[in-house]
Amino acid sequence: MLNFESDYLEGAHEKILARLVETNQEKLSGYGRDKYSASAIDKIRQATLCPEAEIYFISGGTLTNALVIASLLKKYEGVIAPETGHITTHETGAIEFSGHKVLSLPQTNGKISAEQIREYLEQFWADDNREFMVFPGMVYLSHPTEYGTLYSQEELKMISAVCQQYKIPLFLDGARLGYGLVSPESDLSLPQIAEYCDVFYIGGTKVGALLGEAIVFTKKNTPDYFIAHMKQQGALLAKGRLLGLQFDTLFTNQLYFQISQHAIDMAMRLKQGLLAKNYRFYLDSPTNQQFVILENKQMEELKRQVAFSFWEKYDEQHTVIRFATSWATKQTEIDELLALL
Repeated sequence: MLNFESDYLEGAHEKILARLVETNQEKLSGYGRDKYSASAIDKIRQATLCPEAEIYFISGGTLTNALVIASLLKKYEGVIAPETGHITTHETGAIEFSGHKVLSLPQTNGKISAEQIREYLEQFWADDNREFMVFPGMVYLSHPTEYGTLYSQEELKMISAVCQQYKIPLFLDGARLGYGLVSPESDLSLPQIAEYCDVFYIGGTKVGALLGEAIVFTKKNTPDYFIAHMKQQGALLAKGRLLGLQFDTLFTNQLYFQISQHAIDMAMRLKQGLLAKNYRFYLDSPTNQQFVILENKQMEELKRQVAFSFWEKYDEQHTVIRFATSWATKQTEIDELLALL
């Protein structure tokens, strides 16, 4: 059975597995104090052109989001996010569980604009009853978004400017960051993301690692005693080497970007094949997630041979589904899917 359900179906890139085996018998300090984690931090600083960056490795995306947001916000603050943002929809209230409200804004193709954020902040600070409301304490974005779309350099720059004006941090969820950076429609680089964002993370779980995300604080703005925050929330691995070694491998000889490019190449092959067969797209995604509108009966028939993600109901007769490619997707799998369709 073909499977395009997500981009973290496979284990890990073979170079990561090889290095885990090679270093398995080494005795290394715990909690991320090992030489491989130090090397990975140095390589990420070089890749972001941000020598002052402070970097921490976490096992998964939801834990990363909850940890960063809870540690940066005051008790009475919430986080502005698109209504389709991952923290808004697919993290089972993890942010609210930490005591902070997600302040959702209407989205367009998964994105919110600087003008929307500015208007929200202006209205909040003009409200005489604001002391009885949840204060907007930061802005959360995903890049790519949950719809595979991208923020442009100008869009991110403008959002960053609004955040600076109101003195709130800008946090970018980069669970699929590699796939966004190498997209043919991207005009954002890793150094530019580091410049405009106060904190972001580089996703490994969905881009070739067994597990792991790299949090990057870019403005010497790491919350005090961040390691203690990590420990309290179960985010500090004793065998931190497992995360550090993987990112050290991903950021050696451009591997992270090479395998991300493969996923995009496979997605574009799928996209062109679907267009040639006159399939309808829900929106135009330039990344590894492709959203297709299928007639419900056709969707049920396809389910018997292909795994994919239900995304949302389109109308009474049609459904939006998602096909996701990954660093490990094979060209033969794309061709088999197109043949079935």
